[in-house]
Amino acid sequence: MYQKYGKRFLDIVISLAVLVILSPVLLVVAALVRVKLGSPVLFCQKRPGRGEKIFRLYKFRTMTDERDEQGNLLPDQDRLTRFGRFLRASSLDELPEFFNILKGDMSFIGPRPLLVRYLPYYKPEERARHSVRPGLTGLAQVNGRNALNWEARFAYDLQYVEKCSLGLDLSILFQTVGKVFQRADVLSGAQQTVPDLDEYRKDMVSG
Repeated sequence: MYQKYGKRFLDIVISLAVLVILSPVLLVVAALVRVKLGSPVLFCQKRPGRGEKIFRLYKFRTMTDERDEQGNLLPDQDRLTRFGRFLRASSLDELPEFFNILKGDMSFIGPRPLLVRYLPYYKPEERARHSVRPGLTGLAQVNGRNALNWEARFAYDLQYVEKCSLGLDLSILFQTVGKVFQRADVLSGAQQTVPDLDEYRKDMVSG
């Protein structure tokens, strides 16, 4: 009953309330992003959602558009500013995802939506992570966030799909609040040592 009706109802009610309550914060962050990082304020990217249906995910941008002499974008670590790192560490960059939740693209709790280009590289059993709406936070995020390797992330995702319940969602939500305030398990730029999934799986095959 919770998975079929209650979860979506809570997503709508809570996301709407959060957007109203945090509207001043959204406006301030948007203004700061515009001044410090330029336009556009929002970063939009296609991601696979429930049933692998593609949707546009919204975040506040955290990087500049600096380019080299040939007009190519500089590496991410060179475009990620101190302000951008703060947005990521505090999770303020993810506030626009509440609009995705309200629209029904996402849920508060669920496997994080990954890149579309990763779709051919999932193992058959891992595709079950797309049987539920992707989440703003999830079981993997409270157990290591982006410091986890891919096998561990997917294991937590599949565990969530199997055991999804109101109690589990509340537990993840409270743990997420603690992680955000502690700014724990967030790696950015050169700190990240886990390769992209497509590169990782290609290396496994070639190795």
